[in-house]
Amino acid sequence: MPKPPAPLFRDPICDGAADPTLIYNRLEKSWWIVYTNRRANVEGPGLAWVHGTDIGIASSHDGGASWLYRGILEGLHYEPGRNSYWAPEVIWHDGLYHMYVSYVPGVPHNWSGPRHILHYTSANLWQWSFQSCLPLSSDRVIDACVFRLPSGAWRMWYKDEADRSHSYTADSDDLYHWRVRGAVISDRPHEGPNVFAWRGSIWMITDTWRGFGVYRSDDAEHWEQQDNILATGGNRPDDGVMGNHADVHVTQDGQRAYIFYFTHPGRTTGRQTPDDETMPYDDRRTSLQVAELDIVNGQLVCDRDKPFDLDLGSAI
Repeated sequence: MPKPPAPLFRDPICDGAADPTLIYNRLEKSWWIVYTNRRANVEGPGLAWVHGTDIGIASSHDGGASWLYRGILEGLHYEPGRNSYWAPEVIWHDGLYHMYVSYVPGVPHNWSGPRHILHYTSANLWQWSFQSCLPLSSDRVIDACVFRLPSGAWRMWYKDEADRSHSYTADSDDLYHWRVRGAVISDRPHEGPNVFAWRGSIWMITDTWRGFGVYRSDDAEHWEQQDNILATGGNRPDDGVMGNHADVHVTQDGQRAYIFYFTHPGRTTGRQTPDDETMPYDDRRTSLQVAELDIVNGQLVCDRDKPFDLDLGSAI
């Protein structure tokens, strides 16, 4: 099995790959990473570069050893004009792909404006059909994660910025109609909740902007907080800073779990740029990385510098 390169992938058009989500393309028989295609190499006022974004695609035919840029997803035009699409969540169910993607109207140059989560479906991962704008807990919601509960029902976790950037949940029986349940992780502000089952437990990671918060559960209802992971930088190229907004892939045999995340390699500890100033390109660019997870004494851990073989296997 091959060892993955570091960085795993950089977007060759805008150099701003972020918020990765892994999905198996059953028609191509390849793995895809779909991601927020930040416009890191585009100059503009303030935070315009993180808006006006498409959803990018990278694919791998060799189990994740190498990745090829493929373009952007088609059919996501919700409203006229240039708008912003972030943080896709893509799942496969009953012969159809479902995507829940964050949407911001227009190209703001700061963090203002409404945010919504849009639902699309596709038969081939390329062309997408709009289904609905989900009626959730506020008009400041982003970063959907969808997980099937042991009961067979579906649960969505998402960030509600109107309530101190805490994670909320909503439930569905059919992936189309969602019932908001309320806040579930409210110990600290965060974004990008990601939920997965591994080795007898249900796990959640969140992007706390200080690495990833970790939570363990037996029932997806009650969560026990653990220590953060990927909070400090490693030694691999473009991996010397904390990890951001991740997706976790558990192999079909349940033996291994890989975390796909992004970094801002040019940002050093304590280096901040106010939102009303233009960030230099080195602060804007991003890289995708992958590392292997482990469980030690009941704790989810990640040594990003530990060598490992990457074999994504077939679809779950």
